[in-house]
Amino acid sequence: MDLLYIIVIVLVILWLGGFSTKIGGNFVHILLVIAAIILLFRLLT
Repeated sequence: MDLLYIIVIVLVILWLGGFSTKIGGNFVHILLVIAAIILLFRLLT
């Protein structure tokens, strides 16, 4: 498994955890955007 995929999985898990517990405010949405950017970058390269 590639390191970028591990980072994406960790960021999505943190986002889901923060979204469900309402901790972090906008930070959890920033994590999701970062995960999406990393995934798109990996798929395009």
